[in-house]
Amino acid sequence: MLMITARYNSRVAPIRESFFYSSMSMTSGLDVNDLSNGESLTAQKIIRTDGEGRIHLAVPTRLLIVPSVAFIVGATIGLVRGGRASSLRFLAENAHRPPRTVKGWYFYNKTKNYRVLLGGMKGAAKESGKLVAISVGWVGIEEGLRALGDPWNEVKEVGAGLGTAALFCGAYRLPLKTSKQTLLLGGLIGTLVKVLDSAKQRLVKSESPVNGE
Repeated sequence: MLMITARYNSRVAPIRESFFYSSMSMTSGLDVNDLSNGESLTAQKIIRTDGEGRIHLAVPTRLLIVPSVAFIVGATIGLVRGGRASSLRFLAENAHRPPRTVKGWYFYNKTKNYRVLLGGMKGAAKESGKLVAISVGWVGIEEGLRALGDPWNEVKEVGAGLGTAALFCGAYRLPLKTSKQTLLLGGLIGTLVKVLDSAKQRLVKSESPVNGE
């Protein structure tokens, strides 16, 4: 959980005018992954103050990790696909006028490399943006269902999987048949995540008495 700590002056009424960020550090305090038995992440747990007048903002760690991984994966996929498409497009556009001199081949390959690099950068930006938005959607839907409490807290992973699949279908404009398959796959992935999370909690509970001894 990322804790953002800010100090404010109690003499000034508008708190937003007196924010002063004194520290930003990773801490092992409140973690939304440790909430169990239907306990939800309420506003008091997200934003709280201590006795010294500091405001603590709790940001879920997954909100930083998941989009970062999605950005790296999307940028890699977009770079490869965009560069390949630009290369094939350049070859098709210049197939009828190949260079006939050494100087011509030099500028031909130089222009092609620039086009491939530009296409790869555009593809990386496009794909990474889509995947980051989808990953933020997963975390947002899951945290939203967690905040609603029972019974939504029990199916937050499945809801996040279905919601993310719907976002994926909309972002890539999939046809109806493929969208149904994507929604089914999203539900299965959410169910798998739920099963793994339940198994993890059982292992932690079974090992806690041993650690207590």
